[in-house]
Formats: sequence, structure tokens, C-alpha cells
Amino acid sequence: MIHKWGPGSGKGTQCEKIVEKYGYTHLSTGDLLREEVSSGSERGKKLSEIMEKGELVPLDTVLDMLRDAMVAKVETSKGFLIDGYPREVKQGEEFEKKIGTPTLLLHIDAAAETMTERLLKRGESSGRVDDNEETIKKRLETYYSATEPVIKFYEGRGIVRKINAEGSVDSVFEEVCTHLDALN
Repeated sequence: MIHKWGPGSGKGTQCEKIVEKYGYTHLSTGDLLREEVSSGSERGKKLSEIMEKGELVPLDTVLDMLRDAMVAKVETSKGFLIDGYPREVKQGEEFEKKIGTPTLLLHIDAAAETMTERLLKRGESSGRVDDNEETIKKRLETYYSATEPVIKFYEGRGIVRKINAEGSVDSVFEEVCTHLDALN
């Protein structure tokens, strides 16, 4: 299962709740990249150089890392919740060729104003440099332009479930659960 969440849509909270209730393994491509870099491995050193130059990590590298993480947990996991991937249709196609076909894509979204408000509020306490109005606007523009083709690609396969993230944490999770329960 994969999901596309707008920045500030409550992704972290919902992922924690899904993992707790369903026993899925949560895999974030961003976390996998950061872990690899901090491990000091050969692959991590190469990734660090690429990221320091501001270049994109090659598609094959990200896929290899995802596959390695999934293989490592396949015996103990009840499923996989993949976060931040695919960012473009080509990535989705490659994932299906090399790893498998996703069963569900949760598209959890809120109005741009809501996401901006939440990120600014988080920025007051998080100290994250990307939680400021100008950067948030750019992040949202990138999110919308990148996400639209991916959503259309998976809608054609009938696996997209749209959820409005404007409600409370519990009401959003209740809707998430109806879609996850339908898988079993």
C-alpha cells in the first residue's frame, strides 16, 4: 500500500495509528535515505555526495533501498505502508516491475490553507527551517504538480481512495480504517 499526503495533512500521526492498529511496516523513502547516509556505508557516502550537490538520488538506488527494507521485514510484517513514493509516474512503473503492484493508494489531502496553517503552527515548536510561509508555498506547489499525474495513473487502476484530512485526527483515521479493513 502506498499513500500520498499533502505536507501538513497529518501524515505522521496517521502513519503511527495505522502501524499500531494493523501491524504494517512504515517505510519512508526520506528516512531510508537519511539512515543510509548516517550509516557511513559506501552507498551512504555516494548518496551524501549526490544530496550535497542538490541532485536527485537515482531512481534505481531508491528502489533498491525500498526493496532491501521490505525484504528485511517480509517475514514479520503484515503489510507495508510506503510513504513519499512514488513521486512521479515513472517511479510507480519501476516499483511495479521490480517489487510488486500496490493494493491501495490513500490520497489524504486538505485545503492548501489548512496545510499551511498546520505547518506554520508546527514551525513554532519544531524549529524546522522549511516550516515558513515562503517555503511552505513552494512545497505545496511541488506537491500538487507532482502528485496529480501519480494519482491519475493509479486511479486508472482503481486503487485510489481519497480522504479529506480537514477533520479531527480520529475522524480521518476512521475513514482510513474503512479502506484498510476492506483489503482484508
